[in-house]
Order: sequence, then structure tokens, then C-alpha cells
Amino acid sequence: MNQINAHTIKNLVTVIAVTLFFSCNNDFSDVQKVGVLQNQPIGEAENIDLKYTEFIEDSVRLKANLISQKMLDYSNRDFAFSEFPEGIVLKVYDDEGRQTTITSRYAIFYTETDIIDLRGDVTITTHQNEKLVTEQLYYNEKLEWVFTNEPWVFNRVEGPSYGIGFDSDKDFKKFQMLEMGGDFELDN
Repeated sequence: MNQINAHTIKNLVTVIAVTLFFSCNNDFSDVQKVGVLQNQPIGEAENIDLKYTEFIEDSVRLKANLISQKMLDYSNRDFAFSEFPEGIVLKVYDDEGRQTTITSRYAIFYTETDIIDLRGDVTITTHQNEKLVTEQLYYNEKLEWVFTNEPWVFNRVEGPSYGIGFDSDKDFKKFQMLEMGGDFELDN
């Protein structure tokens, strides 16, 4: 009789254990988040010197160089982004190898929309030594378009221009200003 009870209890414990084991239904992404607070970055990098190159006609050409002291990776969020809390220096090279330098005290890159939000003493210096300065600037990587609603100053060879708000292609050839002032040269 004791042997039958021991056998029944053993079977019952086995059935309960198997039921509990198979009743756990976690998504792998939920399992990965265990121990990671959603408000905390999933990764952190320091002293970044990232180079983007392209292979063109049997040679490798440097297209961009991103330098930053710190990057925080929030790809664990529903709307993933990378944050550069100590700013960036971004050197972009055209097809002739001419350099344009972009600096800011803070930057954030939204992965899904390919929008870069630059803030704090944003400066763009072209290879012709033209300089655009503003407090905030957005760059749409897909459209290669820059825009802001903040005050700006654009020191060009022809003279300085200033205003509030603009949008432009990345080469400043299609430049539209919302409010403007400064020296302008018009073609007749």
C-alpha cells in the first residue's frame, strides 16, 4: 500500500512539474529584456571613431567619419535610437574627397526614421570654409535634407546670412529660408 501511494505521489509530482514547464510561454524578446530596465541603454560605447567607406572602381573611398566620446544604444525600445550625450564630430567627404565637418554638443539618431537630431552649438563647416551655426538642426538621411526652425547664421563667401528656420539639400544648393536677413547676391 505504501508503495502504491509513493508511486501515485511520484506520478502526480511529475505531472505537475511537466505542466508547469510547458505552461511557460515567453517570447524570446521578453526573455532578453529580463534584467534590463527599459529606460536604460542596452549598450554603451566610449571613444568612438567610426569610419564609413564605399568600394568604388577597385578602390575604397572614405565617405564619413563619426567621432564621439560616448554613445548610448537604446535599441531595446519600441522606437529605437542611439544617443550621443557628449556630442559628435562628423566629417563627411564628397566624391572629390572634400571634407564638410559637422559638430554639436548633443546628438540623437532615430533608427526607424533615419533622422538625426543635433543640438547645442551645431556648426557645419564646408570645404569652402562656409559656416552654418544654429542651436538645433535635423538631418534626414534618406532624403539627404537638413532643416531647422531655430535662429541660424550662415557665413558664406558672399557675406553672412541669418534668419529663423530653413530647409535645404545636403549641399545647400536648394536652400529655403523662412525668415531671413543679411547680404544676398541675386542674378538678373
